[in-house]
Amino acid sequence: MSRRYDAVLFDLLTALLDSWTLWNTVAGSERDGRTWRAAYLKLTYGTGAYRPYETLVREAAEIAGFSPTLADNLDRRWDELIPWDDATATLKQLEGHVKLGVVTNCSDRLGRRAAARVGVRFDVVVTSERAGFYKPDPRPYRLALDELGVDPSRTLFVAGSAYDLFGTSAVGLDTYWHNRVGLAPPDGAPPARWHERTLAALPALVVESRAKA
Repeated sequence: MSRRYDAVLFDLLTALLDSWTLWNTVAGSERDGRTWRAAYLKLTYGTGAYRPYETLVREAAEIAGFSPTLADNLDRRWDELIPWDDATATLKQLEGHVKLGVVTNCSDRLGRRAAARVGVRFDVVVTSERAGFYKPDPRPYRLALDELGVDPSRTLFVAGSAYDLFGTSAVGLDTYWHNRVGLAPPDGAPPARWHERTLAALPALVVESRAKA
């Protein structure tokens, strides 16, 4: 077997975990959950320098026209996050072949708890709090690359939100967009190298059979 990449970095809250269901449940419906989450994504990816994640979740609820107490309810129910049905098995196929890491727009407190829900050991977990900036600023991605000791040309990023494409493009990371819920990309987003609704294709793109003679 040969490796196309030396490391795979993952967005956490959309690429590996079904955070959509939890947000919808806390909001009271899928429509309200998606409205709140859309406001959060737009706010967070436009923030730049780190402000408390929990504050942004609260502000997003207010922007979307909901009670800011939704943020407190989400915090209390955080450990109800579950991986997508193919996430843990897919990462276990990659374990031992490549380095695995997370780059997530989250606080350290919630990011590490969320990463533990995936059920695999990550070589690095970079949160926006630890990096000091929110994605798509290049610094969170670069911090993960530096800590893993890998080159961007040999690293694949698995995005859950197309907002990541702005940052991965700037850093030079190939990107696999795991668009599980069928989102439209934001205006001006660079294209992903791969755009899939599941993680099923990922292992074969990372670890491949040796080329035939």
